Amino acid sequence: MMPDEKIKNSRELEFAVFCIENVAAKLGVGAERVYQAFTEKSDILNGYIVPEYEVLHTQSRAYIVDDLLTVIQERGVEV
Repeated sequence: MMPDEKIKNSRELEFAVFCIENVAAKLGVGAERVYQAFTEKSDILNGYIVPEYEVLHTQSRAYIVDDLLTVIQERGVEV
């Protein structure tokens, strides 16, 4: 389990928004639902996306979305 990390700068914030919007688009749901899934229903935002920012942000959009969908599935998070 990764430590919780808060968003530290605008690059990480923009990346978090990018992740949320692209996962929402892939799932055909509103971004707000994905945000709630990543924050209220799980710790995916501060426990995965932010700590893994340095690695994740260098990947393609498709890779990032697929990776996050896998994390959602593995953790049994309802979107």
